[in-house]
Amino acid sequence: MESKHQKILIITAPSGAGKTSITHFLMNEFPVLSFSISAATRMPRANEKDGADYYFISMEEFKKKIKEKEFAEWEMVYEGKYYGTLKSELKRIWLLGKVPVLDIDVKGALHVKQQYPENTLSLFIEPPNVDALKERLISRGTETAESLNARINKASYEISFKEHFDKIILNDQLEAACSKAKEIVGAFLNQ
Repeated sequence: MESKHQKILIITAPSGAGKTSITHFLMNEFPVLSFSISAATRMPRANEKDGADYYFISMEEFKKKIKEKEFAEWEMVYEGKYYGTLKSELKRIWLLGKVPVLDIDVKGALHVKQQYPENTLSLFIEPPNVDALKERLISRGTETAESLNARINKASYEISFKEHFDKIILNDQLEAACSKAKEIVGAFLNQ
């Protein structure tokens, strides 16, 4: 069992809601926070490094780790692409005397909350509406029509779970959302 002093900060949102921007802001504001590196079965993108951006592992190795219960959470986020948070990653960060920050999808966030109900703060970053989310995803220039539709459908589904999280932060203006997140996280870290 983990010590009650070993906190976890979970930040979740539909793709394009601003989760990563808010996570980076919080990491700069609170040096005690440490980004929890997820494991992934997909290939690294050009600018990504193994052990820094993700732990890139094979599908076979990922499934072995599932069987051996090495994940705090894992999901097949998109068809054939698995992502997860290794328990060893949480322990690595706690041993540094820091608080792991999990920037993960909604289902994974719910699983971590269930496994670590004590001293865990979960933030749901809510987009102003699905149309705004669609515009943000289009402006990235990384989506095909098919992947855009899949992400929008998934986002609508994920938003339906927002009430399951400790705090909901509406991101209709990034600066205000960051300020609200800073206030909530500051209070959590000082408990």
